[in-house]
Amino acid sequence: MSTAIHPLRRAAVAGTWYPGQADELTAEVDRYLDAVEEMPARDVVAIIAPHAGLIYSGPVAAYAYRAVQRLTFDVAVLVGPSHFVGFDGVSIVPRGGFATPLGPAVVDVAVADRIQAGSAKIAPYPRAHEREHSLELQLPFVRRVLPDTPIVPLVMGYQERKTIIGLADALADGLVGTRALLIASTDLSHYFDADRAAALDGRVVHHVSRFDWAGLLEEFEQHPESDRGRYVACGGGPAI
Repeated sequence: MSTAIHPLRRAAVAGTWYPGQADELTAEVDRYLDAVEEMPARDVVAIIAPHAGLIYSGPVAAYAYRAVQRLTFDVAVLVGPSHFVGFDGVSIVPRGGFATPLGPAVVDVAVADRIQAGSAKIAPYPRAHEREHSLELQLPFVRRVLPDTPIVPLVMGYQERKTIIGLADALADGLVGTRALLIASTDLSHYFDADRAAALDGRVVHHVSRFDWAGLLEEFEQHPESDRGRYVACGGGPAI
């Protein structure tokens, strides 16, 4: 494994979306984890977790991270949607790391290079990461639960079929022989009443629980790209 410290991406929402002090953040993350019963030991290769402000997303994300709390991984590969910058493809951070109140999450350079080599759709585009919170909201849990695990950060731009499948293929090829945890960052439907949200979210749960990526992609594509985040999931592409 090759890791290196280069200039770190500065935290964009520390102190607003989650506590900016290490002791406060640790206490909050631990409180959410402690509220979830310990999961039975199993071979977990991927989790899906939300990325709203920690007070909202943390109690839910804790279920995902509790499932991997006692496992060991070579690398955590984070994939989230771009909320602020529109672009084609997937932006990777191939060097350096992300600053967090719990210490830097360092990029695994060798794994990042292998993933990037797997698709012309994957390339560095630093602007996509500057304000983006979809990966940053995972890091309090990653740093707390998997403190010694390096990361590969990926932000998906336009969530088109060719980009989604291209990234999936690059991950499948680039992670051969690596004990990797895939982390898909997504919220589900937005701004509906509880009944409508439950019905819409149930469709996503139906496909995910069956590992039916093709069905979830078809569900995603039933809506114009501008509506997919509201009716399906803002990180539908990363989840698929």
